[in-house]
Amino acid sequence: MSQLFETTQINGLALKNRFVRSATWTGLSQANGKCSMPLIDMYVRLAKGGAGLLITGHAYVQKKGQAGPWQLGIHNESILPGLRSLVNAVHENGAKIVIQLSHAGIYANAKLTGTAPFAISDIKGVVPYPVKEMASEDFDAIIECFVKSALMAKAAGFDGIQLHAAHGYLISQSLSPAYNIRKDQYGGSIENRSLLLLTIVQKIRKTLGNGYPILVKLNSQDFLNDGLKLNDAIKIACLLEKEVVDAIEISGGTRASGDFKSSRTGILADDHEAYFQEAARLFKVNLNIPIILVGGIRSYHVAERLVNSKSADYIAMCRPLIREPELINRWESGDDASTGCISCNGCLAIGLSGKGVRCKRECLSAM
Repeated sequence: MSQLFETTQINGLALKNRFVRSATWTGLSQANGKCSMPLIDMYVRLAKGGAGLLITGHAYVQKKGQAGPWQLGIHNESILPGLRSLVNAVHENGAKIVIQLSHAGIYANAKLTGTAPFAISDIKGVVPYPVKEMASEDFDAIIECFVKSALMAKAAGFDGIQLHAAHGYLISQSLSPAYNIRKDQYGGSIENRSLLLLTIVQKIRKTLGNGYPILVKLNSQDFLNDGLKLNDAIKIACLLEKEVVDAIEISGGTRASGDFKSSRTGILADDHEAYFQEAARLFKVNLNIPIILVGGIRSYHVAERLVNSKSADYIAMCRPLIREPELINRWESGDDASTGCISCNGCLAIGLSGKGVRCKRECLSAM
């Protein structure tokens, strides 16, 4: 049997295979951040489709941290009933589910939040709108928001949480010297720039206990001048391992990274796939906890090679599962043809129209 379909565990969380649906905004939540039936239906299709672990799209822990429209929230207890329904539906259909906790920071949408976005540092020219540089008390408040959201996630029945520390959102901004030029305890050395993330992890671990899975999504590098580099990212991962983080998902890029954003286009050949694989291999060399690899993986044989070569422990995908939610079941059945996803990112554009993310090619063929 292929290693891809082995049963494994992440801190006691039993997973039926090594496939992970990576977090992606779906555009299907209610305007107030609550779960909707179309959102639950989407996750049910993914659960039925075979992926062992589903990670939700980023859920904002504070209204001020909302990144976009129809985004899932986990910022107050009125959200809980819908989240419980989501978890129950996924469990009933054979998958496990983790919620990604996020704060958009400087990339929060002021039109939706009604307030200027938080910035780790107010650096001129990073964004074309007013921001508020965070004071010490703002860090304290946001740390508590993450802890409270983690408590709500556990109460809702989620199998774990993932902290979004990638793609230029708030925690990622704190880690990156391109966004963080602070002179206090949150800026300067890599240890200081990691303080926000490490404190969040420490407090969540103390609150939820050692048996609850905590995952982190981390940039391997920012692909920005003066941004986070690979060596520093590995140092951060080693600090996270000491704080008993249970797995790290390797990604990269920010909104400002041009062609090197996290969701790249034009993946039409095997050698275009898995564009963070070399970084993941180096993380594996330096860490003992599981590594989840995302980024342009489209082919069964590429996924198998990555696991067999010990470049990664788990394979994460999203856009292929938008195109074909049943992809993992198909691969397990022996039909190992590559996904039809061509990484055009048209699915995200459709999501911004208010209809939720859907494959653009599939929509056009149905017309």
